[in-house]
Amino acid sequence: MDGPESLTSAFSDGRSREEQSFLRWLAEMVVLAAAAFVLAMGIKAFVVQPFRIPSASMVPTLAVGDRVLVNKYLYRFRSPRRGDIVVFTSPEVAETDLIKRVIAVGGQTVAVRDGVVYVDGAALSEPYVSAQVPDTYTSERPAQLPNGYVWLMGDNRPNSHDSRYFGPQPVRHLLGKAFFIYWPPARMRAL
Repeated sequence: MDGPESLTSAFSDGRSREEQSFLRWLAEMVVLAAAAFVLAMGIKAFVVQPFRIPSASMVPTLAVGDRVLVNKYLYRFRSPRRGDIVVFTSPEVAETDLIKRVIAVGGQTVAVRDGVVYVDGAALSEPYVSAQVPDTYTSERPAQLPNGYVWLMGDNRPNSHDSRYFGPQPVRHLLGKAFFIYWPPARMRAL
């Protein structure tokens, strides 16, 4: 009974166990990779998403090429506030995302005279605005924002195509609030 047949049988049983163990391990890895992918896509779709800054419209706050993290669930629980830096869908170019600062919210009136922004008649103090090139833009008349809308402007006013040109934007078009620069490492900081 302990002849060559039993050794061959024992060897083949051991090999099939090894193959089964490997196949089980491989199946677990495939399931784990799929679960990680689904989790990452869910986080990106509903929680936090990275964005790359494509233009100089937010200089000096954000530089071209900075990468920021955007909180995509915040505005489900609270309304946007003046000063928030937000990513939103462009009203002019489909499938293009822009990043600007919230200057005013629904119910407020915005006017711009010789580059100075007035909200409800009071000039805003805006230390974040780039002063390298003075902005001479003047609005024809004050804009009254309907509820559910925000007025958005870049910090680099002379080089920002924003609500002065395309008007107030619906809050539902906001993708989220930028809260952290994560790249490049030298510029890493909270916003």
